[in-house]
Amino acid sequence: MRVLAIETSCDETAVAVYDSQRGLLAHQVHSQVALHAAFGGVVPELASRDHVSKLLPLIESTLNETGTPQDELDGVAYTAGPGLIGALLVGAAVARSYAFARGLPALGVHHLEGHLLAPMLEDDPPKYPFVALLVSGGHTLLAQVEGLGRYQIVGSTLDDAAGEAFDKTAKAMGLPYPGGPALAAMAETGRPDRFDFPRPMLDRPGLDFSFSGLKTAVVTTLRQLQQEGAPLDEQTRADVASSFQEAVVETLAAKCMRALKHTGAKTLVVAGGVGANRALRARLLSIGQRHGVTVRYPRLEFCTDNAAMIAYVGCQRLMAGECDELNIRAVARWPIDSLLAP
Repeated sequence: MRVLAIETSCDETAVAVYDSQRGLLAHQVHSQVALHAAFGGVVPELASRDHVSKLLPLIESTLNETGTPQDELDGVAYTAGPGLIGALLVGAAVARSYAFARGLPALGVHHLEGHLLAPMLEDDPPKYPFVALLVSGGHTLLAQVEGLGRYQIVGSTLDDAAGEAFDKTAKAMGLPYPGGPALAAMAETGRPDRFDFPRPMLDRPGLDFSFSGLKTAVVTTLRQLQQEGAPLDEQTRADVASSFQEAVVETLAAKCMRALKHTGAKTLVVAGGVGANRALRARLLSIGQRHGVTVRYPRLEFCTDNAAMIAYVGCQRLMAGECDELNIRAVARWPIDSLLAP
């Protein structure tokens, strides 16, 4: 089966073509970072309008890259949720209309299922079962993954996601948008032990997360430094960034180890945009080597939002006989543990 996939859940317009025998044939992503930078964050209406203008040319360009005639496609997959409802509707409407016009089956895919299974795009994919840490700007959760559509959430965030905490902390420090990567870059030259920020919820049992208090602790520290007349020079700012990042990384790593012990799994998959963080990768790989745990990541380009992961999941479910009806499907909130195996 050869599947065309569309991803428009937030501020990336993405298209991919996946073949069940040959694997990923092509994928392209148009980023809206420059569009939203002036506002310091994603403006939903602007995101939707940009998807409208970019999506059809991107479909044509991706199909041309693969040399795939439209009559050789066997199905269409698209992100149906969760995400910004206006952005989702653009992708869903185009995908469903395209499939209807070509007489193809169409399927709405769960965005987080795409992230969880993004490592399956690699030449040596992980074997089920495994524990997955999904950590991004909008989500932080731990899941036990037994197979396609078989997910048990064992831990989730009670407030801010880790990526959201990165972005909000970066904004408080006056860093440019997108804040998370800027903060991580600054942290590389800082001292991670200068400021003793809290490790949220590590002092209690369980696998849930909470990062809003950590963000508040950083803001309070910055305010105290200013009140005391301490210079907020580049080194101090780098130390704040590094100490914050260390608190997040230590918290995520400790919860991952708890989840592995709780489930008995020997493989940890890390997915989502924060999964590209080099400090987090290094820490988890080190812990994995010490404890005999295999740690797997998708390649960096598949950590952030992309259509390749949607194409993979869509292809697997379409081959299993799943297909949407003619309605356009878009859901802003959609719990991943409500999914069923095909």
